[in-house]
Amino acid sequence: MEFGVFILAQQRGYHQRSQDVINNSIEQTVVAEQAGFNTAWYAEHHFNNYSLSPSPLMTVAHAAAKTKTIRLGTAVCILPLYHPARFLAEVGFVDTVSNGRLELGVGSGYQQFEFERFGVEIANSGAIFNEFLDIIPKALTQKIFEYQGEFLNMPPSSIAVRCVQDPMPPLWVTSGNPVTLGRGVREGHNLFVTALLNGNEAIAGLRTKLESIATAEGKDLDNDVKFGFLRCGYASDNASEINAYLDCARFQRRISESLKFRRAQSEDGYMVKEVPTETDPTFEQLRKNLPVGSVNEVIDKLLEEISILKPKHIALQTQLGDFDQKTMLKQIELWGDKIIPAVKKEVGQAVALA
Repeated sequence: MEFGVFILAQQRGYHQRSQDVINNSIEQTVVAEQAGFNTAWYAEHHFNNYSLSPSPLMTVAHAAAKTKTIRLGTAVCILPLYHPARFLAEVGFVDTVSNGRLELGVGSGYQQFEFERFGVEIANSGAIFNEFLDIIPKALTQKIFEYQGEFLNMPPSSIAVRCVQDPMPPLWVTSGNPVTLGRGVREGHNLFVTALLNGNEAIAGLRTKLESIATAEGKDLDNDVKFGFLRCGYASDNASEINAYLDCARFQRRISESLKFRRAQSEDGYMVKEVPTETDPTFEQLRKNLPVGSVNEVIDKLLEEISILKPKHIALQTQLGDFDQKTMLKQIELWGDKIIPAVKKEVGQAVALA
């Protein structure tokens, strides 16, 4: 069982400077390495306060200079917003400067607001994404490659700075589309999934979905597929501290849905309004759904979720909304000191008895 921190780098209001949000992201990465996390993941979004992370590859390159052992991942690069020539060259460069620590997460994107500003039709995002999945293994494993598709074309080319990892960095695919996930399974890539802020019922449904996808590709989900689970969680005996974290998690959900369903509102064209909806979960529902509470309660809930979903990796959402940085750094340390060792011990014993 591996653990990562997922860093969205959000700005909940102008009381947060963009410089502080980015510096907090790197500080969380450094502390996560010290705490024993396996990976730090960085998002990609543009042109609003939902996330201040416009280039996860650039963030990885910077974080690589601040760390030594933690693996560094893109979660995810929105492939339709890239030109393949620059993207592929930068992947080789970033894997090199990180000394082979890059985890390459990719996705097709969902925010029309972003696509409009890059001049890309969001209706074509899935097709462009699939052409990128054709190109990436060719470019990173062959000295000379070429590609002719409907949207992407590369004449015979060679990436100057080759990846350190042989044959290429691990590729993680995320999508709500079973066909896309099926391709990831078929081609041996890792998957990234989430149950959002939902509880055990949604996790069980996610497990069933993944089993069906793997079976359709002639694979066994547990033995042939590596997949990670993005999750919110927080351990504390202080109820107000937990509520502050849950409030930030709910903020993230509100803004994400506002952008996804094209109902974003902003007074200045940048800061998206946080608008409550009828589907908002209450704090009571979130405490029931998520691994939050005392250390032992978090451990027990995580073990319950792991027994249902059986992921190989859990990515904990750390930098959400305007949650206090010093408190979050202590939280990361707490997970490294108590929660992760306890979970790994129980999971290891369960595997040994199986």
